[in-house]
Amino acid sequence: MAMTRILMVCLGNICRSPLAHGILESKLPNDLFYVDSAGTSNYHIGERPDRRSIAVAKTYGIDISHQTGRQFSLNDFDAFDIIYAMDQSNYDNIVRLARSSEDIAKVRKILDVDSGLLNKNVPDPYYGDRSDFEHVFSLLDSVCLKIAEQLTS
Repeated sequence: MAMTRILMVCLGNICRSPLAHGILESKLPNDLFYVDSAGTSNYHIGERPDRRSIAVAKTYGIDISHQTGRQFSLNDFDAFDIIYAMDQSNYDNIVRLARSSEDIAKVRKILDVDSGLLNKNVPDPYYGDRSDFEHVFSLLDSVCLKIAEQLTS
């Protein structure tokens, strides 16, 4: 069976997408799935995730401290099977780079997985406090569980 490659994307690749990356990776068998993350901006290339994202993930037994920020590129459309955007703005930025309908078909908003959620945008906790990072972790943990169940059933 071929490996399924999944990319999580937010703006800076230091808060939301590293959390989504770490959470989903922890729920999938790593011999069948590869998970990575990127940002639509170039603000944090080469940086580790935000210390608050690292701390919240660690609270739940997930280590994301080894991740390194990078910018989304055209090659990601070829390298990944599924691309999850954290919000509408990131979705629009990714789709704007798409070369074909095949590229666009790979891109989804991550919270669309949960039909019960009215707001389909993962809030950016960067300017918030620990509780904002906890909220984002909780949202992502819930949808990543659904994604993992869909992918492994």
